Amino acid sequence: MFQVQLQPRALADLAVVIPPARVFRLIEDVAPMMRVRLTGHDIINVNSTASGGGVSEMLHVLLPLCLGLGVPAPWYVMEADPEFFVTTKRIHNRLHGNRGDSGSLGEVELSQFHTVAEREAAALLERIRPGDVVILHDPQPVGIARILHEAGFPVIWRCHVGVDHHNDYTREVWNFLRPMLEGYVDGYVFTRESYVPDWVPADQLQIIKPAIDPLAAKNQELAESDVVGALVTAGILHGAAEPGAAFTRASGQSSPFDLVAEIQRSGEAPGSEVPIVLQVSRWDPLKDMAGVMRAFAEQIAPNSDAHLMLVGPSVAAVSDDPEGQQVLADCVALWRQLPAKIRERVHLISLPMTDPEQNGAVVNALQRHATVVVQKSLAEGFGLTVTEAMFKGKPVVAAAVGGIADQIVNDTSGLLIADATDLTAFGAAVNRLLADGELRSRLGTAARQRVVSQFLPDSSLDQWNAVVQSAMTRKREP
Repeated sequence: MFQVQLQPRALADLAVVIPPARVFRLIEDVAPMMRVRLTGHDIINVNSTASGGGVSEMLHVLLPLCLGLGVPAPWYVMEADPEFFVTTKRIHNRLHGNRGDSGSLGEVELSQFHTVAEREAAALLERIRPGDVVILHDPQPVGIARILHEAGFPVIWRCHVGVDHHNDYTREVWNFLRPMLEGYVDGYVFTRESYVPDWVPADQLQIIKPAIDPLAAKNQELAESDVVGALVTAGILHGAAEPGAAFTRASGQSSPFDLVAEIQRSGEAPGSEVPIVLQVSRWDPLKDMAGVMRAFAEQIAPNSDAHLMLVGPSVAAVSDDPEGQQVLADCVALWRQLPAKIRERVHLISLPMTDPEQNGAVVNALQRHATVVVQKSLAEGFGLTVTEAMFKGKPVVAAAVGGIADQIVNDTSGLLIADATDLTAFGAAVNRLLADGELRSRLGTAARQRVVSQFLPDSSLDQWNAVVQSAMTRKREP
């Protein structure tokens, strides 16, 4: 287990994006109350990766703001062998209602969870103190809950994933997880009401939508010269790199773009004038990158001069997702089968994670440069890449699954596809946007307004304060 190093962020900085009244209510009313009630208590967060996924991105948003408010919020990342993460990926898939691999969730896997939990809990208990509150994120650390509970710590479990309609796979995985949670957890947090299993007590439940940091490298404003310079330097666009292209780090330092992407392509990089259809996500079968490629080849490429960019992290960098390398390999195999003229317009891009802030800044540049952003997920816990693109005023075409349906109001702040597997409907929606600049502008403007009103971190901080206070009270009750 290792600690992620964080720097405090001043909540007042967000007032340039979030309505100031919202920010200063937190500063003047909520923050003093939190500091008084949490004196002597740290808010400990535990998950399975420091970068490369939505959970880590949300923690990078909220925890520095907690530190800036004077509330200690250490973040620890658990470590385990690859076999453990094969099991947790199986759990992840089944929580989404999909089988995933053919493996089981039985006594062997339960023993595996307990072995990892005992080792990681021992390491955690050496670093925390009586009175601290521990938030465990997603299935990977659930085995730690019992050990912490018996040691007297308030425990909160945050589940970021789920499915709207339960089936045999979700029931199987909840039967596996329930004995490790029930009776050992003082509060449950889910992204959507429909994700919650029926055995979770209503008085211990809170629904909290994720949020993005509008000032982080991944979302900060970038000049057009910085956007183009970043993408030319990375090898994603053709042209001369703009001199001085840079982004701002969390430290406030201006940093030049020097990241070089890993790209599978058969033609030249497109110029900056070429329309781009973009999907950014992990190389995960539930993100359906292959389906996006098929839809582009069959429905979009014949009707436009756009190029498709499928973008994910370098697969070696995401340790808790063992399927990534195979999904990327499958996409490359499908790409090789495309007709030559279409293959030249499809770009498979992997971004190194050695510098997470610059990785985020390049994603930012990609989203700002894209003509249309898509997210054709087969299942989705929330979909922060949708939130990010909407915040940048981009028109989004996405499947109406999970939390995506909470973000996009169809034909108002984006376009939703009722059936994620319907390539014809998906292609028609993208073609509609490629052909209609006025529609792109209208949807993009409404999209940004929706994110500012609902998916920025001030509301999340307020809700998390209530969850932590409730868990502490429950733990003190006889």
